[in-house]
Amino acid sequence: MIDLFDEGLWEKAWKEDPHSFANKMKKAGIDATHSFDHKAKAFNEQVFNEEGRLRTKRIMNWLEGQGVQYKDASILDIGAASGGFSIPFAERGASVTSVEPCLPLAELLEENAAKLKHGAIDIVTQPFEHIDLQGMGWENKFDLVFVSMCPVVSDWESVLRVLSCAKQYCYISMSAGSHVSSLVDEVWPLVASQSLKPQHMEMGYLLHLLYIKGYAFQSLVTREMKTTESSRVEVLNELMIRLKMNGLVDDERTRGIVAEYLEQKYPDDRVIFQEGGRYGKVLVQLQDQNMYTRELQQA
Repeated sequence: MIDLFDEGLWEKAWKEDPHSFANKMKKAGIDATHSFDHKAKAFNEQVFNEEGRLRTKRIMNWLEGQGVQYKDASILDIGAASGGFSIPFAERGASVTSVEPCLPLAELLEENAAKLKHGAIDIVTQPFEHIDLQGMGWENKFDLVFVSMCPVVSDWESVLRVLSCAKQYCYISMSAGSHVSSLVDEVWPLVASQSLKPQHMEMGYLLHLLYIKGYAFQSLVTREMKTTESSRVEVLNELMIRLKMNGLVDDERTRGIVAEYLEQKYPDDRVIFQEGGRYGKVLVQLQDQNMYTRELQQA
């Protein structure tokens, strides 16, 4: 019988799970640090368009509802990308340190930060896994450590490393199920003999370990979708990555089938599709572990 409260068992299961995001990327031969190199510009545009800004606002508002304050706060944004959260954190009066090892994204973050009317962002391009936290003085330093959809969180050891930098709050978000893509659904039957199996990803490990280890936290699981527009070449490359992540081989045959389908379905080279899935968000309360009471403003 499996002991649901055996910490070591759950830590080992997460680390060795072949379906975890980190292990799937390793198996597919994908370097997480450079996986956004080819799409940094498009990603930056999506983050700062109306739909992207609304997603950011919803998450920041949720954090505020749990007691997080931005003004005069010190924030460590790990996997900051082009600044989708770092920029509004700074605009709200926070002192922000952003870690982003993908150089194309870090360059876009620097460009976006230069447009700030108030405040500044300290950008670190070294991978978080390689940073000497003690030497940098980062241990127990930041009011909020923020990790949004970043592969740096890959097992319990990595969670502890992230938590060690926080003195008040630590926010972590990750997939809580399979990535959903209307394009993957379209091409999968053309290249695979078996149906695409749903996966639950590692949010379950994170929440369960936080629970049995005695942490105080707030959590939320939602389903989010977004509309994406790309060229056929960009979509082809992204689709091949997604197919590899699901166990298919990126060979000439598979690539040819997908390329032919895209050419026939989208002759104008304008591919619009839906993608997203279920996402989990958790806010760990390290200092004040009581339930936060927010005073409602009178109408």
